[in-house]
Amino acid sequence: MMILDTALKQRADAGRPIRVGLIGAGFMARGVALQIALSVPGMRVAVIANRTLEGARRAYREADVTGVRVVETLTQLEQAIESGVPAITEDAMLVCRAAGIDAIIEVTGTIDHAARVTLEAIAHHKHVVLMNAEIDGTIGPILKTYADRAGVVLTTADGDQPGVMMNLYRFVRGMGVKPVMCGNIKGLHDPYRNPTTQIAFATQWKQKPDMVASFADGTKISFENAIVANGTGMRVGQRGMYGPTVPPGTPIQDIASHYPLEALIDGPGIVDYVVGAMPGPGVFVLGTHDHPVQQHYLALYKLGNGPLYCFYTPYHLCHFEVPTTVARAVLFQDAALAPLAGPLVEVLATAKKDLQAGEVIDGLGGYMTYGLAENALTARAQNLLPIGLAQGCILKRAIAKDTVLTFGDVELPASRLCDRLWREQIDRFFPAYSQTLMGTHQ
Repeated sequence: MMILDTALKQRADAGRPIRVGLIGAGFMARGVALQIALSVPGMRVAVIANRTLEGARRAYREADVTGVRVVETLTQLEQAIESGVPAITEDAMLVCRAAGIDAIIEVTGTIDHAARVTLEAIAHHKHVVLMNAEIDGTIGPILKTYADRAGVVLTTADGDQPGVMMNLYRFVRGMGVKPVMCGNIKGLHDPYRNPTTQIAFATQWKQKPDMVASFADGTKISFENAIVANGTGMRVGQRGMYGPTVPPGTPIQDIASHYPLEALIDGPGIVDYVVGAMPGPGVFVLGTHDHPVQQHYLALYKLGNGPLYCFYTPYHLCHFEVPTTVARAVLFQDAALAPLAGPLVEVLATAKKDLQAGEVIDGLGGYMTYGLAENALTARAQNLLPIGLAQGCILKRAIAKDTVLTFGDVELPASRLCDRLWREQIDRFFPAYSQTLMGTHQ
């Protein structure tokens, strides 16, 4: 990545900074705005779109950016961009359409709204950086299809675990080591956590309780690992992944024995996680090497005697690394992480408690469902409901705790873009299962 600082300096020296549109102004988005303003010469946040103007103002204010202009029309926004005046707006579509914006960063945490933003940005030939594993893990493959047609980059962000895992995966593969597992190091996993149980932690770190609950209940890691699988060709070894819990402080170098060796060696490799290992939080890749001389060198370099060698990154720095993704996309047309083709792993809606007929399913990290990673072919053969589509669905029947929901269990909300795109994704990549879904989508 060291080439990026040189390339960005050249853009700064030439007075041609990369111009970014930020969609969302929450906790993480404000961090991105601050990082670009403080530490990334050759890039600037040209406009922030948020459902409230005060939220967008706050993001600029916390980044010590002054002279902000409110814009309500495309002409006003384009004039602000051309004159170098930072802009704020309530209309995300203006950002997607405006001339002069090189890339947008989507940081809303939504699915249907994020889908509209992403498609509009792609239609106007803008690169899209997703700080949104939920949309990526639900309809990322079909959005990538649209991006490819338009000749732009759609990518997950560096800094969050999936991007860090993919960087490590590419590093390991580039040395001639075959990656057989991409893993995430967690400190907690409890599928029954909810906004009430997580409110103290959320308050301490100025985050939303439901978002924090989605980390703790396994939904977030399921999405993260699903998009890594979709970008590497890997699968999950079993529904929900293996996810061993090890004694606190167990070195990550000792983790390989906690997974079935055949699941790692045979087939395309797997994505998974571990709870309790050190360093945490971080990510790791297990790989193999067949050449005996290279095995000797790896042993000399303290990687052990094989057959599995452990490589790890001891941190993920979230918003600090996001500008790197923007630069990679704009300057080198390189995605940090994007689907190879169709979905290989999906995240399924699973009952967090006994659910009753007529109830409306709440959002991710809520009180009603948690996400489980499953291989996409299995999910489609069983007509299982992705958790990314579950919010707002009405239950047709009672569902027992820990049961994975199917499309037949719910009535979907009418006229959602995410449902249309998901169906298009199935038609494109799993045509054999298209007919089994008839009548389940509106």
